[in-house]
Amino acid sequence: MLKWCVMPNKIVCLYSGGLDSTVCLYLAREQGQQIIALTVDYGQLHRKEITIASSHAYELQILHYHLKFNLPWKGSALLDPNILLPTERAESEMKDIPATYVPARNTILLSLASSCAEAKGACSVVIGVNALDYSGYPDCRPEYIQSFQDMIAKGTKTGVEKHPIKIQTPLLQMSKKEIVELGLRLKVPFEKTWSCYAGKEKPCGECDSCILRAKGFSEAGVKDPLTAAESKAHGA
Repeated sequence: MLKWCVMPNKIVCLYSGGLDSTVCLYLAREQGQQIIALTVDYGQLHRKEITIASSHAYELQILHYHLKFNLPWKGSALLDPNILLPTERAESEMKDIPATYVPARNTILLSLASSCAEAKGACSVVIGVNALDYSGYPDCRPEYIQSFQDMIAKGTKTGVEKHPIKIQTPLLQMSKKEIVELGLRLKVPFEKTWSCYAGKEKPCGECDSCILRAKGFSEAGVKDPLTAAESKAHGA
């Protein structure tokens, strides 16, 4: 489970509104942390996750920063509608970096979260990256996280003063099944999370994120309340 730093009273949680980041949020909540949620709108086409994140943070009554900017150079199917969204990729293909990779996204997000943490006196940044059941993104690997940790230890005031902000990755070595099981124990309202990349009103069921989410619930032996709720809403 999470191992908090010496001053474990305040953390910044990168919160997208997705399954993994919501499990991280609830895990920090269980640990009794003072949570600052940070949601970043970087122009992603799947806008629903941002609305869900804001709504959920409001319901939980936690401090929530919502930053908005764009990446005009795009370079990803998540930002550019002219780039084809990969669908129905086999699990063996998910080790290749897909068109949904956003150039340097986690570096940008972690930098923003680290700035927030340092300014607000938080000791940790929590991010829901995963290196087992994932889409092959290079900035979700353990060696990347360690490199970023080393960088902020050298390039921040807290780091130079020997109290570096800790990058917490509680889901890094967990399968989607294990993440779902953890979320169930934490009573995460999965119906209030969003994973689909397609940017539609209901999950497409074909993108990497939908496939991995379905895999997690299937292997955990439970129905995904989001897709069950969506099916019911559309009369299926």
